Amino acid sequence: MSKLIIPILLQLLGVAIIIAEFILPTSGVLGVIALAVFGYSLFLVFTGISVEAGFVFLLADLILIPVLVIIGIKMLAKSKVSLHTSLDKGDGVSEEITALLGKEGVTVTDLRPAGIALIGGKRIDVVSKGDFILKDTEVVISAADGNRIVVKKKSAM
Repeated sequence: MSKLIIPILLQLLGVAIIIAEFILPTSGVLGVIALAVFGYSLFLVFTGISVEAGFVFLLADLILIPVLVIIGIKMLAKSKVSLHTSLDKGDGVSEEITALLGKEGVTVTDLRPAGIALIGGKRIDVVSKGDFILKDTEVVISAADGNRIVVKKKSAM
């Protein structure tokens, strides 16, 4: 019985290391350490106790480790570390961007379809709806989608 204490403690330590791997960002280092701890525990059981006991430990590890990985993933999904919200299309649209709707300006660069326009005295990154617009063309802001400002040629309105 006293020969079983160290392998059982090593198995429990391996389980704790696997759980820690889900919490701490170690790029798999703790996973390798857990594998080594499980391997050393199995070595002690196979060489110090019996082959039958070693196979019992091995079977327990083959069942225990995948179950712990699944439980760890589910715990991580419910923890405070994971992202619980999703981003919508409207997130990030500031009032300053929406206030630009309908404003007129002049392109500073060619829009292919992205480029820069001078609107209200400010240089703003803008895009067209796929159209090529030459430099120094008058444009109007037609949409503000997220941080994307869409312009049209002024004569196209």
